Amino acid sequence: MTATASTTADAEIQVLLSVLNTQRRHVLGILDGLDAEALRRPVLPSRWSCLGLVQHLALDVERFWFRAVITGDPAVIEALDDIDDAWQVAPGVPHTEVLDRYRTETDLAHTAVAAADADAPLAWWPHHLFGEPHLHTVRDVLLHVITETACHAGHLDAARELIDGRRWMVLA
Repeated sequence: MTATASTTADAEIQVLLSVLNTQRRHVLGILDGLDAEALRRPVLPSRWSCLGLVQHLALDVERFWFRAVITGDPAVIEALDDIDDAWQVAPGVPHTEVLDRYRTETDLAHTAVAAADADAPLAWWPHHLFGEPHLHTVRDVLLHVITETACHAGHLDAARELIDGRRWMVLA
């Protein structure tokens, strides 16, 4: 890769990470001010809670896609079998632990991706979950995670409005 192509790829990664970081801030921002009870309260018929969705984002999205699929971290790949349902937060787990885990996983993911080349192939693919790869590069994973995080941020917007009426963005 030429110096110009490398600089362009680095710039692309930085732009994609910036967009993802905006969505990550939205996830945490829409929950700001909710107490532990409200974070655990299911508000939809599917019974997920805001806290469960954040735990899903930490484990099934940030950790899975970045530290397993992009970096191929053997410890992370091995730990994937230890999660039955990331959407369910055990009653004894403090809400602060789940929120801190999300922050930690986003920091680890950011570090892993910031040094990557957008066109780099994936280090590991979960054939047992998804069959043949439908994502092939770091860019593909970043775009997938941006989309998933934005979708879930929207879910949290709706949940928050149902809980106490607060809205993230109010247009006049």
